[in-house]
Amino acid sequence: MTGNEYQQAAVRTTIDKLDFDLEDPQAIIAWMALGLSGEAGEVANLVKKGVFHQHGLNKEKIKEELGDVLWYISALCTALDLSLEEVMEKNINKLLKRYPDGYSSEDSIRRKV
Repeated sequence: MTGNEYQQAAVRTTIDKLDFDLEDPQAIIAWMALGLSGEAGEVANLVKKGVFHQHGLNKEKIKEELGDVLWYISALCTALDLSLEEVMEKNINKLLKRYPDGYSSEDSIRRKV
């Protein structure tokens, strides 16, 4: 499945109107960004408990939460009229400029882009 195929499949479960009235038409985007933050926090919490609380990493739970993170990313892309593949490509191009030979701490410290 490509990023754009995922985005098209995920869009059927997004909402285009909140159940309550807000003046700001960008409230949906704010809702999605907050949802993304919450889901990313759930991933971080699973890793924190897995490593520092010594619960072990539950890859299935992490996979499920990463799916939720991806859903919110896709929903934000759709709301902002961006394709997921366009965002993916832009990120890879940025990383190629920053780390032309792959990641290194030295390049990270002196990065210019």
